[in-house]
Amino acid sequence: MDSPASPSDFVARSCPLGDAPCQFLQELQTLREEVGLLKEQVRTDALTGLYNFRFFSDALPLEMERASRSFQPLSLIILDIDHFKGFNDCWGHELGNRALSHIAQLIGLTVRKLDFACRFGGEEFVILLPNTDLRQAMSVAQRLREIIAITPLVHEQELITITASLGVDEYRGSHSDSPEGFIERVDAWLYQAKHAGRNCVKGPVIESADVKTTVTTEEKDALFGAFGSDE
Repeated sequence: MDSPASPSDFVARSCPLGDAPCQFLQELQTLREEVGLLKEQVRTDALTGLYNFRFFSDALPLEMERASRSFQPLSLIILDIDHFKGFNDCWGHELGNRALSHIAQLIGLTVRKLDFACRFGGEEFVILLPNTDLRQAMSVAQRLREIIAITPLVHEQELITITASLGVDEYRGSHSDSPEGFIERVDAWLYQAKHAGRNCVKGPVIESADVKTTVTTEEKDALFGAFGSDE
């Protein structure tokens, strides 16, 4: 028994009415394109072009599970534009929207293709960094903070400086966080960045790797023997 034909099979076939354009094949192709566009719109923030909160909410637990299974670290950055309400009050919401798009572009230039940059809501953004430990994530956050601070928004003849505060932390398979708990942990570091004066990055203290050298008794005897004996 023949298997049922898929929609792509119909598109590949010639029109049964002859060489003239087939109305049904064209409608099917248009429908497929519209479905693809709708899928993209569902997970994309219309203003910034980054992933949206819905996508992030789906991706975070999956990436945390992947990190647990692969024993690879997963880091999260939460970024908040400093004094954004005052920015909107001063410059208006239209320019405020331009500022959000401006920050989104800078984020896109800074992160890797395998990272997930999302608009979390309002003036907050989140960046999910797979296979990235805390030290690497802190470096990304500092680089992002710097590029935002030195890249003003151009408005007519004015250059408007924008800064951001960032919180950073990592998740490992040995941690017991839920997705909500992980977000709360990073959000607490963001709060500390704001409390510290803004335009800074806060996260856990990164301990220096201790390099311990253990010398065996045999190695000690060989070392002292190389200098000979005074007797």
